[in-house]
Amino acid sequence: EERGINHFAHQGLLRETFGAHYGTIRKLSPLILENKIKAYNIPQGVIIQLYRALGANLPGIITHVGLETFIDPKYEGGKLNSISDEDYVRRIVIDDKDFLYYKNPGKINYCLLRGSESDENVNISFKKEGLNLDSLTIAIACKNSGGKVIVQVGKLVKNGEINPKDVVIPNILVDYFVLSSDKKYHMQTGGTYFNEDFLVNKIVEKSISGPRQLDIRKIIARRCAMFLNKDIKVLNFGIGIPEIVSAVLDEELIAQNFVTTIESGIVGGIAQSGLDFGVAKYPEAIIDATYQFDFYDGGGIDMAFLGMGECDKDGNINVSKLGNVVTGSGGFIDIAQNSKTVIFSGTFTAGGLKVDVDNHKLNIINEGKNKKFVNTVAQITYAGSYGFKSGQTVYVVTERAVFKLCENGFKLIEIAPGINLDKDILSQMEFMPEISHELKIMDIRIFSDKLMGLNNI
Repeated sequence: EERGINHFAHQGLLRETFGAHYGTIRKLSPLILENKIKAYNIPQGVIIQLYRALGANLPGIITHVGLETFIDPKYEGGKLNSISDEDYVRRIVIDDKDFLYYKNPGKINYCLLRGSESDENVNISFKKEGLNLDSLTIAIACKNSGGKVIVQVGKLVKNGEINPKDVVIPNILVDYFVLSSDKKYHMQTGGTYFNEDFLVNKIVEKSISGPRQLDIRKIIARRCAMFLNKDIKVLNFGIGIPEIVSAVLDEELIAQNFVTTIESGIVGGIAQSGLDFGVAKYPEAIIDATYQFDFYDGGGIDMAFLGMGECDKDGNINVSKLGNVVTGSGGFIDIAQNSKTVIFSGTFTAGGLKVDVDNHKLNIINEGKNKKFVNTVAQITYAGSYGFKSGQTVYVVTERAVFKLCENGFKLIEIAPGINLDKDILSQMEFMPEISHELKIMDIRIFSDKLMGLNNI
């Protein structure tokens, strides 16, 4: 809470925010919720495209991303409180198809970026940075707005020491650089000062430490992993339980059959979690996030594993508005709306839920006090009706039940061994789901300490 944009979170200093993910900017939440600043949530990939449009002197962008979600002016228009009165998003029709037009919020007066090295002519390399992100796109947008580009670097080198292909931000875009050699002000990620493994691609010997301890998160992740097959190649993992899916693939010795991607620009490698989320150990490629979202928006992801905060009777998912914290959508909308197959995952209830496994059966020791399957989600981050009409294959996986998206919402297709349908599932939902006539029991291998034997994938 003491780093990054949190430094600017003071009443009177900020007038308005325009962002994708507010989860790590905890000090902004009270200002937004108390109507002390205007605030807007726009999908991460759309914001990056808006930077690119601004750099090319275009008024905005047209895209399908965000349709039927809370970003759509049909609902909230991405406005996060009642004083946010600017209409940055409009719904339009082109050739009988619905699109959203996102208006650029205005010119950029200053941008604050970071690189690793600057030469004497102020060409900036990202030699030790774990990611390029959208830094070049932002620099162009700011410079062509007449703004000032300020770049922090850790080292000044002589002209000629930076290979031309290693220059990420050329000197024609930089107004000032700030030299900061103190590593505490130049961390590689939110949780790591520097790790060479984030920058190199090398073959890693398989771990022989044994499988991860079986808990509720692993139970869910295991069921998620079982959706994979030989026709699936490109994956994306969200934050939380989806991160455990990656660990399951690793311990089942099938991770090499797939290519992990992260919206930050990572291709391949071992995705990291927590404050290191966004980077990977031993990546095969690190590209600009701008181009990663181009790939995503065009349908490049075969299967995405994403979190689930709430799910409602219409097949909608909410991850962006939970409790009294402004979280935002981040890249969730871009990914969820455009992936060929989406697996949403989360515990069935929240707030004190405890389970255990005995003889391949799941037991509810203490039920969560908060229902997550509700009549209406607090905010639509993923629209089930839009996904179904788009031809997506979509599932919701919990520790005790699996649902499939159908025309009228989610259909219950599997329950865990040991679970009572009425007591443990239906009574813990605010709505009655459609129940498959071929309701199945989840694979008992999921509820064992032993490996599942997924190496046939």
